[in-house]
Parts: sequence; structure tokens; C-alpha cells
Amino acid sequence: MMTYQSALEHVRKVKEKLGGTWNAIRPEDAARMIVQNRFKTGLDIAKYTAAIMRKDMAEYDADHTKYTQSLGCWHGFIAQQKMIANKKYFGTTNKRYIYLSGWMVAALRSEFGPLPDQSMHEKTSVPKLIEEIYTFLRQADAKELNDLFRAMQKAEAAGDSAKVKEIEAQIDNFETHVVPIIADIDAGFGNEEATYLLTKQMIEAGACAIQIENQVSDAKQCGHQAGKVTVPHEDFLAKINAVRYAFLELGVDEGVIVARTDSEGADLTQKIPVSREPGDLASKYISYLETTEIDISEAKEDEILIKRNGKLHRPTRLPSGLYQFREGTQHDRVVLDCVTSLQNGADMIWIETPTPDVEGIASFVRDVKKQVPNAKLVYNNSPSFNWTINFRQQAYDRWVAEGKDVSGYERADLMNAKYDDSELARDADEKIRTFQADAAREAGVFHHLITLPTYHTAALSTHELAKGYFGEEGMLAYVAGVQRKEIRGGIACVKHQAMAGSDIGDDHKEIFSGENALKAGDASKNTMNQFGG
Repeated sequence: MMTYQSALEHVRKVKEKLGGTWNAIRPEDAARMIVQNRFKTGLDIAKYTAAIMRKDMAEYDADHTKYTQSLGCWHGFIAQQKMIANKKYFGTTNKRYIYLSGWMVAALRSEFGPLPDQSMHEKTSVPKLIEEIYTFLRQADAKELNDLFRAMQKAEAAGDSAKVKEIEAQIDNFETHVVPIIADIDAGFGNEEATYLLTKQMIEAGACAIQIENQVSDAKQCGHQAGKVTVPHEDFLAKINAVRYAFLELGVDEGVIVARTDSEGADLTQKIPVSREPGDLASKYISYLETTEIDISEAKEDEILIKRNGKLHRPTRLPSGLYQFREGTQHDRVVLDCVTSLQNGADMIWIETPTPDVEGIASFVRDVKKQVPNAKLVYNNSPSFNWTINFRQQAYDRWVAEGKDVSGYERADLMNAKYDDSELARDADEKIRTFQADAAREAGVFHHLITLPTYHTAALSTHELAKGYFGEEGMLAYVAGVQRKEIRGGIACVKHQAMAGSDIGDDHKEIFSGENALKAGDASKNTMNQFGG
């Protein structure tokens, strides 16, 4: 990473060597622009952020309180504002990532319009969104650094050398908004070659972590819906290999692979793998199939049968040709999926659970850790869960077990607003508040994410504004509900022209054109000046 002075020296040397006619080029301006654009390519970003994730993973292994978090973002501006907020309120982006959800790409970014989470959207829309997010994050860097350079110029003009040194130190120690993206590649959008090709595009756009799931690519379903179909381990491992080779080919040696299993909610498989010897991986997969013992005389023409313990078995097969797993095998299949993935190239695992229950997650992770002691989990704090009813019912059941009085509560009706101020609701809310810390400590969760939060916040905030603006509140709905909060909260976006780059553009115009620059920000008629700063 170049400091301002090292960039300045670099430009001076280049100008001395090559710039015989570069009289108009000021090294100070060129150095400033170099510093404001730290990352030149997506691969620079992928290498930088992969190292961050590896460091964070090692710190988590040593101390389970040091977990990481992210929110799913469907647009570069949303990701940018998220990271600006982190720096504003917490002074750092440390251990804050961005999640890129295939669900939100399908629902919001497909040229087909809104689609279900079934890998029907254009695969290229995923790397395009990664590139877009990093474009906005880099612009946030440029904007904040631009403000610092402006302040340094004022200090220089005032002859305040101490202030100049102070600001230059802030520039040299500036913490970037660029953070790791965990990017959802669904089931790979095809075979292992298709997975490899798409992974390369995602890495070249900046992704340092690829999340891939063990569903059938052409029958992919949302993890919180029915009809999920898994693939044999050999097929999934081939795609994990494809992702790793893509990382290595592009020089992102520390790239991270998150292997997601949907077996907890998946009852079906598309094909029966070939077992080469008793007890091998294919044999274990086959052992979970639901079968019925038959006599050879009962066999039908062209029917597929399985020999098990010296007997013939007919696997349960649907009219679609899919095979059914035995009920009650979900836990064992999840554990086998996780262990197999971690032992064959994956760095972390992702388990979908039916409810957000720390003990439920831990029950899987404990069994995985018996074979892979340092197993780490990425967990979806999903909006598909009704967090309120789940945690109120957990509190209710805990109270019953502890002998507390629950006579004032109806378990099936705990979503009712009448309970909002109750002791049980406060108990439940406290468990929701500490859920991430509890799961990180007790269930091996390294990374907590919410897949679809900004889908919901965009809808909610727009609904609230529309309700007031088109109703009796009129313009007050925007002023009181949005702008006044922005101003009083010191939200940078209230000066939307500057947020979109007008100040950077003005400074560039002055650098390029000198006194001839036609600038937007200095005129007294610029209404943005009403916001001060």
C-alpha cells in the first residue's frame, strides 16, 4: 500500500524519466489520485480480502468471541452505505463482510424480472453485482480521502504544518471500505466446468469467498423451501475442486470455499452413485435411500434394484425419476456432507436448519467436530425464520422446564402484540440479541449473516414513505421520516450530490483544466450548501 509521500516520489521519478512534455502534470495531484484508488483490479481486491478472511478465521479458532458478520446486499449503493455506517458508528470495518445472495440476485437483478431462487437468473449477473459492489466501495474510499486531501490543501494554504502532518497521517492510515464478499454461486450453474468458469469471473470481479451448495444445479431450490434434491458427494467434491483450481489459477492462493449442505431439508436425490467397495463414500450415500426388501420374482422389467446385506431392495422412486431418502436420516447426512467437504478442500461449512436454535445448530457441529475439530460454520440468520415466535416459544419451553409460571401465556399465540411488553417477550428478545454471540461460542459459527435484510428494508422504508406521502402527511412524511433523520444523524448521503461524486469530479476538473474548470460545488446557487459541512 502506497503512502502519499511514496506515491509522490513514484510520480516524480516517472515524470523525470518519461515526462519531458508533462509540464501540466503535478506530482501532488497524481499522487493524490493514486492514493484515492488503492485497488486497481478485482484480483487486487480478492487477494487483499482473502488474507483478511484467513486472519479472521485464525483469530476465531483462538477465541470464539471473535466471530464475523455480514448483511446481504443487492446493490452496490446498499453495500456502500452499510460500510460507511460501520465506519461512522464503530470506527472500523473490522470483521464486517458483505454477503451476496443468489436469492436477491434472482429476485431483484435478473433481466427476466423477479424470479424464484432456482438458478434461473443469468449467471453473469452474479459477477456483475460483485464488480458493482466493489465499484461503490472504492468510490466511498475516494470520497472520504478526497475530503481529507481538501482539508490538507486548506491547511497548506493557511501555513499550518502541524495540521498538514496530522491529515497526512490520517490519509496514510486510512481504513478502506473494501471488505470480503462471501458470494453465492448457488449449485454452480451447471457441471464442474461451468462452475469453474463462473468462479473465475466472480474472483476477477473481486470475490475472495465462494459459497456453493450440494443441490442439483438444474433442480435448485431455495434452502427454506421444499423439493430440494442433493447430489452424490463425488459430484459436489468435483465442484469444490473446480473452485479451488480457479482460485489458484488466478493467484488468489488464500481464497475461501464455503460448502453448503441442504441435506437437512432435502429428501431426494437425482442419481445413485457407483460404489466400488463396501463402506466407501458412494456406499454411505446409498445407505440412506429408502428401500423395500423384495424377492427377485417381484422385480419388474427395467427396474433398478439394490443389493443390501445379501437381500434385494427396491429403492423408492418418484414418477420424476428421483430417489427418496429414508425419514430420520437428515442429521447423519448433514454430518457426512460437512465432514466430507471439509476433508476434501472446503474451508467452512454452511448448514441450513429449520429454526434458529443454538442447541439445534450445535448438535450438528459437535458431531462434525468429532472428525474435524476446527470446523467452522457460516450460518444464515434467515428472514425466512419467524424469529419472534421461535424465540418466544423457546422461552416458554425453557420456563416450563424451569418450573416458572406460564399460565398467562398461550404458546400457540405468542406472536400476538399483547405479549410485546411481557417478561417472556423480554426474555426471548434478549436471547435474540445474544443469538450470534451464543452460536459463535457454543456452535462453532464463525460468520453470521442475514441473507435478505436489505430486500426487506427497501420494501419497508418505501412502504412507510408511500403511506405518509400519498396520505395526509404529504411532504412531511419525507421531511420528518427521512431527511430530518439524515441531517440529525450526520448521514453523508443527505448531501446526495457529493455522495454521488460531484466533489471528486470538481477536483478532477480543476486538476485537469486548471482555471478553466466548470465546477458544480462552489457556486452560491448550489442548494447542497444548505446542509453545511
